[in-house]
Amino acid sequence: MRIRGTVTDCHLSYCTNIHAGETLDEVMAGLREHLPAVRAQVCPGEPMGVGLRLGATALAALQDPARFEALKGFLDDGGFYVFTVNGFPYGTFHGATVKEGAYRPDWSDPLRLAYTNALAELFARLLPDGLEGSLSTVPGTFRPWAAGRLDTITANLIAHVARLVEIERATGKTICLALEPEPCCLLETVDETIAYFEGHLFGEAARAQLAAATGLSGTALEAAMRRHLGVCYDVCHAAVEFEDPAASIAALRARGIRIAKAQLSSALRVPALDEASAARLEAFAEPVYLHQVVERRDGQLRRFLDLPEALAARDTARGAEWRVHFHVPVFLPEMIGFGTTQSFLAEVLALHASDPVSGHLEVETYTWDVLPEAYRKVPLGAAIARELDWVLQRIGG
Repeated sequence: MRIRGTVTDCHLSYCTNIHAGETLDEVMAGLREHLPAVRAQVCPGEPMGVGLRLGATALAALQDPARFEALKGFLDDGGFYVFTVNGFPYGTFHGATVKEGAYRPDWSDPLRLAYTNALAELFARLLPDGLEGSLSTVPGTFRPWAAGRLDTITANLIAHVARLVEIERATGKTICLALEPEPCCLLETVDETIAYFEGHLFGEAARAQLAAATGLSGTALEAAMRRHLGVCYDVCHAAVEFEDPAASIAALRARGIRIAKAQLSSALRVPALDEASAARLEAFAEPVYLHQVVERRDGQLRRFLDLPEALAARDTARGAEWRVHFHVPVFLPEMIGFGTTQSFLAEVLALHASDPVSGHLEVETYTWDVLPEAYRKVPLGAAIARELDWVLQRIGG
């Protein structure tokens, strides 16, 4: 939905990666079941924005004109519009072990480039006239795979930017590719993200590549790079990394790096680990997703690739603060026995209410089906609506 206020003018939705489904039939079933119910609760009678997730299987099916028209017809008839797309998970994202597979193929692989190009082309056909779109993606690669891949990753990202320039010329639709920093990835912190943008994506070799591919030069080239390439600021990820919300957002702005989308999400927080809180965390050590852990003690950070690894080291972590990459409902300030990073999210939303962080806001709690049973008693549509209402209360919508 579009939020208009004295300061705020942005679009808000939730990401449909919440709904299981890889085939187009499964995706459509999820949209039909949930979008009308959420709209009826959150913005009845008004157009509702959609944060659409399409994996490679569903995207391939949508190359059939009749199937594309069926999707577009459902959206148009239901009062829905797509302003942002999640292009992060390429393959299966629910119901099977995902873990580091969420980053595969990474941006060193031609498959990632081909998929994202095709996704942007389809997105341009759904994006309303006069509205810029955002497309979030893997932050380059998973850190353990990064050695020797940086130049190829950068070249493929710039090749995609060139395709976005072509799409804009052909359709008038502007799409920004938004790299999403995440723990244990090539781009993990805001400082690392800024360094990569300035040293590589906005560097001389990248400029030369984009100029050769598009014929742009000078200020037009500079504008295109910054218009079509930016960041997806995932609030859960930033909180897990112990970022300073105001300082990190200000740093991106100061360098002219666009925050094309802010994903509104909250993480698990243990203020001071003890045996009781470690035991309760065992319920969150599920087999589907990677749950990176960052520990802070006396201002120093220690990182664990996944929650089971961190729990195995609990004896050396007593008394330290843990933040766990497990997306939890944004309306929960605490959970059984420990807290969440909701206050971090509330600070970001307060900043947004006074000086918008991004034109695109997307709630992204994709872990409903792996939360402990005690937190899954509310129907999914009602829980999504409650999350959106919680955000609206804080940004004046």
